[in-house]
Amino acid sequence: MDEQVFFSKLKGLDTSKEIFEFLSSLEIMSDIMASAALQRISEVEVDGSGLKDSEGISDNEIFRALCFQFEYESSKLSNTGLLSALQALIKLRVDPRGSLITNLLSESQERLKKGQLTTKNLCDFGEALLELEGPTCVILKQILSHVQEKDIAKCSPSEMVTVYRMLQRSVGEGEQYQGLLNRMNNVTLTIASQLSPSFLSIVLNSLVVLRQTQAVSLVIALCKHSVKHVPYFTDDELVHVLEAFLYFGHRLQIFTEALETHVPNSLFAMHPETVSTVMKYCCQKKILSKPIFNAVAEVFISSADGFTTEQIAECLVPFGTLNYLPPSSPLLFGKLESVLRTRFGQFRPHTLLNLLHSCVLVQRYPVNFLAKIFSPYFLQQLQAQPPGLDRFVTSQLTQLFLTATLECPFYEGPKLLPKYQVKAFLMPGSSLDVHLLNRVKTGLLYLLKKRIYFASEVSTPYFYTVDIEIKLDEEGFILPAAQREEVHRRLALCVDGQNRFCINSHHLLGEEAIKQRHLKLLGYEVVQIPFFEIESLNNCRRMAAYLRKKIFPHAYGLRC
Repeated sequence: MDEQVFFSKLKGLDTSKEIFEFLSSLEIMSDIMASAALQRISEVEVDGSGLKDSEGISDNEIFRALCFQFEYESSKLSNTGLLSALQALIKLRVDPRGSLITNLLSESQERLKKGQLTTKNLCDFGEALLELEGPTCVILKQILSHVQEKDIAKCSPSEMVTVYRMLQRSVGEGEQYQGLLNRMNNVTLTIASQLSPSFLSIVLNSLVVLRQTQAVSLVIALCKHSVKHVPYFTDDELVHVLEAFLYFGHRLQIFTEALETHVPNSLFAMHPETVSTVMKYCCQKKILSKPIFNAVAEVFISSADGFTTEQIAECLVPFGTLNYLPPSSPLLFGKLESVLRTRFGQFRPHTLLNLLHSCVLVQRYPVNFLAKIFSPYFLQQLQAQPPGLDRFVTSQLTQLFLTATLECPFYEGPKLLPKYQVKAFLMPGSSLDVHLLNRVKTGLLYLLKKRIYFASEVSTPYFYTVDIEIKLDEEGFILPAAQREEVHRRLALCVDGQNRFCINSHHLLGEEAIKQRHLKLLGYEVVQIPFFEIESLNNCRRMAAYLRKKIFPHAYGLRC
């Protein structure tokens, strides 16, 4: 039979039984045809869970006859027949230590040493080795050495992906192959739009593992083209793409919109690792996507038992970080409390602290667990594991303790000892926008005439730093900032730059929301000055008019 006719008919067969019946009708076939038949068998019989019918295949007479010929006539095979058969037999879980695979590997290696393999042959050989478990890195390095001598620009997309995967396996040798990687990155940039969802995901994952932070143009192109593939990514592929966005610090609004369109309807079918990675992506990028958050809440309520403790934290911490309560929040936090009661001891100490701290950001108080958190035993556990009791961890502990004091007066359990408390909170997610602060200070100076009537970046005894503080006496007159007597009212001006809000929104982050809430409970009159209200005020007079209306809506005076 003509090879092209053979390949056409083979492609239309969907079971190993049909393939074996077709092969039995042939008197003669080339080694390329025989290896293609093995490849087709592997395609229809191997899925994500493994080999469907190993005994039915291995016991088949035609399959055994093909294996016999490949084993004992390996030296007579063409390169294509040899390497295609090796790939297929490895996928079909033929014993890698048996004589069949050993002979085929040995013959392939011999031809590799003699330089007889084309670029496609090298990639096929590499693909076969990537499927094998065990010490194959030595051969992979030999293959890569030969690939370095080839014209990469002539590789097909599938061959490029295979080379990336081989390089990923040899990650420890990154510097040795950086020249090859640079050439590949340049070529891949020209074919980025042609990559399938699977190939695009593999390349992005390889760029992360190989730390290709200099390949900016390629990363941007791949991220851009990933948008159209969002509905078609498998769980693992979507995880790789999201992790690449996080690693390279990239963000695309159209990618977020694609996630919002596809993810909410698909979450119930997704693996918990995928769900938690989606939330980790939203959290780190400060993306408050209510459709995604609402759907994740529903998934957690119905399927929490299927999540690991790390995945639980990655799913729920973003609700606190981004200061959002979904419509199902009573059920969500009720489910979380149930999970904590049954699995408390399974959480890593720092994961548990991070989770409970995120709850108080949205006024959900883990009162039933605070006694355990403040216990000497738990604090010792925190100290014993990285990162220990660093300033970020002690800030979380201190804020939990302050929350219990201010918002949970009925809590009567252990207190947090002073030695574990910080003097000032570390709030990396909502640091002060110095440029915005200076603009406000300039406007205040224009309004109040003298710098003595306000203070900036004021440390308080309550762990928070006030952006700008103004003091008033009982009659409402403004006092010098340094004066301590006759202070009747304290105004805390919160100069909120873009970094204190969720991305592309006017929604405060949890860190800033709890700060303003606590300042009010501590007796301050909080005046929020958000960036979006003052970014268009382009001179001192307009800024002063805004501040007068915002801070002193009725009247004000200066006590000299």
